[in-house]
Amino acid sequence: MSAQAEQLLLEKLRALPPERRAEVEDFIDFMQNREAGQHLVRGIARASEPAFTAVWDNPDNAAHDRL
Repeated sequence: MSAQAEQLLLEKLRALPPERRAEVEDFIDFMQNREAGQHLVRGIARASEPAFTAVWDNPDNAAHDRL
């Protein structure tokens, strides 16, 4: 984000009444938590891939994949 865009966003935030600013802060917290959760899920999925390789990469599964 450019410095100009950041400044515009801050100006908009300052123009809001306090209760609306609190809503914006809650929404930002929600987005940050969601992003952290998605990052964690992707990491867990990558970490589990080696454990599932034997299950996924076998002749029976290959036949099923061709269906």
